Amino acid sequence: MDNLQKIALLIDADNTQINKIESVIREISARGRIVVKRAYGNWKKAGLKNWEEEIKKLAINATQQFDYVSGKNATDMALVIDAMDMLYKDIYDAFVIVASDSDYTPLAIRIHESGVYVIGVGEKKTPAAFRNACDEFVFLENLDAEDEVKKAPKTRKKKSSSKSTRGRKKVEVEAETIDESSDLDEVHELLKIACDKYSDDDNYCKVSSAGAYIKRAMPDFDSRNYGYSKLVRLISDFPDRYEVKSIKTANNSSVVTYTCKE
Repeated sequence: MDNLQKIALLIDADNTQINKIESVIREISARGRIVVKRAYGNWKKAGLKNWEEEIKKLAINATQQFDYVSGKNATDMALVIDAMDMLYKDIYDAFVIVASDSDYTPLAIRIHESGVYVIGVGEKKTPAAFRNACDEFVFLENLDAEDEVKKAPKTRKKKSSSKSTRGRKKVEVEAETIDESSDLDEVHELLKIACDKYSDDDNYCKVSSAGAYIKRAMPDFDSRNYGYSKLVRLISDFPDRYEVKSIKTANNSSVVTYTCKE
C-alpha cells in the first residue's frame, strides 16, 4: 500500500540494529508520509550508546524507558501504551512496528481490527505469529540486499529434474536461509489463485493486483527473498509457468499483466 498520509513509525531499539534504521525510513517513506518517528529504549544501556548520533540525524524522537526490574526491559510495554494512545486519537492511517519480538503480536492484531494498516519490520527470525498479524511484513535483511540482488547472477536453470530445487533462488548477501514460510511453491500457488480471481476477459491478470493479493494472503512476502527486486521479474523468470505482456491504457501508460500456462 502506498499514498499513506499519516504514518506512525515506532521502533523498539532494544532489538533493532541501529545501522538498519535509515534503510527502514527509506522503505516506509516509499509508502507515504511519516508524521511520527519514535524510538524506545533505555538509553543508559551501553548497547544503545551508538544510537544518539543516528537519532539526531534522522530526527527521531527518543523515548526513555528505564528497566524497573533487573534483567527485564520495559521498552515493549512503553511502545504498546503509546501505540494504543495514538490509535484512539484516530488520526493515523498506518502504524509501523520495528521489532523482531512476538510480544507485539497482540498490538498488531488490535490495530488491524481497528481498520488501520499495520506494517511490521524485523529480522527473518521474527516469529510467524507477529509477521502474520501485520498487513505487511518487511525483513530487515532485504533492505540492504536489493542492490546485491540486482547484481547477482541468475543461477536457476530453466528446467530441472529436481522438483525441490526448481526455480529456487537465494540472496547470497546474507548467510541466513529463507524461512520456511517463504516457500516459492506457495507463491506460485497464490499467483495462480490471483490469476483466477482478477483476470480480464483474455485471462490476463495485472501483476499489481496479484502482488496486492499475495501481500494479503502472505504478509511477509517479498520478492527479494527469492533474489528478485520486483514481483514481475520473478514471474518473468518462469516462462514455462507464465506468459507476461505489457498493455497500453487509455492514458498511454503501461500495465504489466500475466497469465498462467499450467
